[in-house]
Amino acid sequence: MLNHIVIMGRLTRDPELRYTQSQTPVASFTLAVDRDFGGRDGGEKQTDFIDCVAWRSTAEFVSKYFQKGSMAVASGRLQLRDWTDRDGNKRRSAEVVVDNMYFGESRRRDNAEGGYEPRSGGSYEPGRGNSSYEAPRSVAPAASPFSEIDGDESDGELPF
Repeated sequence: MLNHIVIMGRLTRDPELRYTQSQTPVASFTLAVDRDFGGRDGGEKQTDFIDCVAWRSTAEFVSKYFQKGSMAVASGRLQLRDWTDRDGNKRRSAEVVVDNMYFGESRRRDNAEGGYEPRSGGSYEPGRGNSSYEAPRSVAPAASPFSEIDGDESDGELPF
């Protein structure tokens, strides 16, 4: 039997990192995933809000590097849970148990056009060009697409 799911979408809120009684990290978050098709009459695309949970090192990774608005690719398995609500009604919910999480877009250096900020602050603003990387405007394009890296640079950082 095979139970494998891969979804790509934006986090609807910051991941919530908690710890079990045995100190195992667990992160919960929701991905807003657009459907690949619009309405038959050319209407708006529909979005599914998919609950996800990550455990252990994946949970810590998600909590550290993703925030509300981040584009993410989650890979894992679909899990159905049966539970009883406060009124005694039987309920069923589905969630993705995330084994691996990947960045869905390049992290931008120049956030002036609406890229997401590091975890330390900032907010995501939809509709402001978040889906592709743009080089910072202050860097002049090189004459060649390749350039030499000087071996004697003291800071040891790459020039991009």
